[in-house]
Amino acid sequence: MLSAFGMGIHSFVFLAIACFCAAFIDAISGGGGLITVPAYLASGLPPHIALGTNKVAVFFSATSSFTKFAQSGKVNWVLAKRTALFSLAGAALGVVTVVKFIASRYLYPIAIVMLLAVLIYTLYNKNMGTTNAFRGLTDQNVFRWSLMAFALGFYDGFFGPGTGSFLIFALIKIFHYDFTNASGNAKVYNLMSNIGSVIFFAIFGKANYILAVSIGLIMMVGGFLGAKFAVRGGAKFIKPVFLSITTIVLTKMILESVFHMDVAGALAKLFA
Repeated sequence: MLSAFGMGIHSFVFLAIACFCAAFIDAISGGGGLITVPAYLASGLPPHIALGTNKVAVFFSATSSFTKFAQSGKVNWVLAKRTALFSLAGAALGVVTVVKFIASRYLYPIAIVMLLAVLIYTLYNKNMGTTNAFRGLTDQNVFRWSLMAFALGFYDGFFGPGTGSFLIFALIKIFHYDFTNASGNAKVYNLMSNIGSVIFFAIFGKANYILAVSIGLIMMVGGFLGAKFAVRGGAKFIKPVFLSITTIVLTKMILESVFHMDVAGALAKLFA
C-alpha cells in the first residue's frame, strides 16, 4: 500500500498513466479533465478531494505546456501582461462560489449550449483558425478579451468542462489567431485560472498534496510532449483534435444533464 497516497500501487500506476495521457491531450486542445476526474474517482478519492487534487496536479502540466508554447513564440506577452490576472481573479471567485454557495450543476445547460454553438460554428466555418490573421492589439479587443478571460476563469474555477475549447475559440474570434497561436495563448489563461483555483482549494483543504505533486510531475512530462506535438503539427493537427475533444465533452455533458446518466461514475468503474 502507498499509505501517503491513500491507495495501492496498482491504483497509483493506473492514475499516473491516465493523467499522463490527459495532460498530453489537454496541452493540444483542452479536455484533459474528462480523463483525470474519473481516474481520481476510480482510484478511491472522495469527489471533493478528487477535484482539488486534480487542480493541484494540473498546475504542473499547465506550466510545462505553457513553457513549451512560450519557447516556440506562440504567446503574446503584451496581451498576457495586460489581461492574465483577470483569469486568475475569475477562477478564485469561481472556486469560492462553488464551494460556499452554488452547486456547479446549474451551469450545465449554459455550458452545453455554448459548447454546441462552438462546435457548429467551427464545423461550418471550415477555414476558421487555419491562418494567422492577427493584426495587433487595440483598446477594444483587449477590453473584450479581459472580460472573456475573467468569465472563463470563473467558469474554470466554478465548473471546468470545455474551458480549453472556449479559450481557443474566443482567442480566434477576438484576435483572429490560427489554432496554433490560439492554443499557445490559451495556455497562459489555463495556467492563471489553475493558480487561482489551487490557492482557494488549498485554503479550503480540498486536496491530497503528496498525491497531487507526484502525479503532477508525471503530467508535466505529458503536457510538455503534447505542446511539442501541437507546435510541430500546427493548425492542421490541432483543429481536428479540438473538434474531437469538444464533441466528446459535449456528449458527456448532454448524457449527464439531459439523460441523467452518471458518465463520470461509469468511466470510473471502467478504469478501476
